[in-house]
Amino acid sequence: MSIPTASQAAPIRTVGTAVVGSMGPELRITGPLHERFEEILTPAALAFLTELHHRFAGRRHDRLADRMRRRFEIGNGHDPRFRDDTAHIRDDPDWRVAGAGPGLEDRRVEITGPTDPKMTVNALNSGARVWLADLEDATSPTWRNLIGGQLTLRDAIRGELAHTSADGREYRVTTERTPTIVMRPRGWHLGDRHIDFTDRTGRTLSASGSLIDFGLYFFHNARALIDAGRGPYFYLAKLESSEEARLWDDVFSFSEEYLGIPHGTIRATVLIETLPAAFEMDEILYELREHCAGLNAGRWDYIFSIIKNYRGRGARFVLPDRSEVTMTVPFMRAYTELLVQTCHRRGAHAIGGMSAFIPDRRDAEATARALEKVSADKRREAGDGFDGTWVAHPDLIPAALAEFDAVLGARPHQLDRLRDDVEVTASHLLDLRIGRAITRAGVRENVSVAIRYIEAWLRGQGAVAIDGLMEDAATAEISRSQIWQWINQDRRTEEGDLITAEYVERHIGEVIAQTARTEGDRFDDAADVFREVALQPEFPAFLTLTASRFLTETA
Repeated sequence: MSIPTASQAAPIRTVGTAVVGSMGPELRITGPLHERFEEILTPAALAFLTELHHRFAGRRHDRLADRMRRRFEIGNGHDPRFRDDTAHIRDDPDWRVAGAGPGLEDRRVEITGPTDPKMTVNALNSGARVWLADLEDATSPTWRNLIGGQLTLRDAIRGELAHTSADGREYRVTTERTPTIVMRPRGWHLGDRHIDFTDRTGRTLSASGSLIDFGLYFFHNARALIDAGRGPYFYLAKLESSEEARLWDDVFSFSEEYLGIPHGTIRATVLIETLPAAFEMDEILYELREHCAGLNAGRWDYIFSIIKNYRGRGARFVLPDRSEVTMTVPFMRAYTELLVQTCHRRGAHAIGGMSAFIPDRRDAEATARALEKVSADKRREAGDGFDGTWVAHPDLIPAALAEFDAVLGARPHQLDRLRDDVEVTASHLLDLRIGRAITRAGVRENVSVAIRYIEAWLRGQGAVAIDGLMEDAATAEISRSQIWQWINQDRRTEEGDLITAEYVERHIGEVIAQTARTEGDRFDDAADVFREVALQPEFPAFLTLTASRFLTETA
């Protein structure tokens, strides 16, 4: 199928700030058309997005309904397990995934971050092998961030990106060897507040954030990326089942045909960051096998998923302070070792988790201590067989690179390490015993981090440096979900405090009172969002869905 030109695409008309398809299924843009947005929201691109929604929006809603049923079952005592109906996939030793595409062969250090111009330039100059260009957890989904991020990526891929900050500083890409870009679209659960989709039955729904982000990036950049010797590569977030992976694979196959690109050109790396997905790693790889490069251990969202699914199941499923849930506790060790073993059996890269420390050049001693922890974390990952890892800041790249260089040497990966010594059962994945306490400081930290992150998110920032760590939506989810669980499981702190909504409310008041306020800040709104997602009887599946109601386009 050839790419439709603007004249061949479904006719559009402008109504105020809206662009509307004139016939059949249609997309309606409700966000304003800012400077250069027409370069991304072209008639041909909108025709492609419309076709994606026509073909796949219904299946997306089916998969989201599956998620609700699965959470209900776990909440009622039915633990996840390895599926009987897909045992033949796990037991078949012969199938393999497509593996790394051009430019993805060596992934030993990947840097993550949002797609604003400054962060993009910093990432491309960082020296990392891969840049995760994040439109999901590290991006607050304002219209300017989403379409502006697409513009930034378009310019970067064509070598046209330059940025001058408000203080007059110029940012340009200065290195010839830039990281391979792997873009992360929003997860299946997220709609788009700025684009509506009307299906053939006349129903008007929010467009899929996943299809919008993927579709615009792929449509505008696939050929340019291929011509540059790389390709259209994606990180897939929040998957919970092989059926969701199959949906993505069908989206990829259709999109390749639509643009006349060879089948299998797209490569995807799936974040295993939900508890149900940990029980279907083989199946997820299998469904995506013609487009799959690997799996990533999304550690922070994985912890959040554990809490979310087991939040009401009793005291033995309650985790201690967030800082105590490290990668060496039993359920995290089991999950990561199973991921490496599964990947390498199938020829897929295994990518390790995030190091979120932000170096402070004003405190050399504290920075040195923190960098040693980063090195120890990466040393463990490389020793366990991971082929690469994530960092959140360029200053962490040398420490991470040194540990992987020590293990890999000149090799691009260690797929030959099959980890036949690993034996992980369902009970290992659900062994949440840590033996540590909930502390008064842990409660306070969760309240403080969550409110400060939400406040920045409401102002349009999705990745925020807080107390020396880079926080994003995933870490904020841990903070608020722990508070909810501790309240509803009648937990006490190590100091003897009963954790109630009233007790947490006192901490909220202290955080707000001790915060330096500025004109136009969103701390009052952030506190209201936090109360709604952490203190109410109902548990919202994602805090960003609640917070979106408070998000304004002035951000």
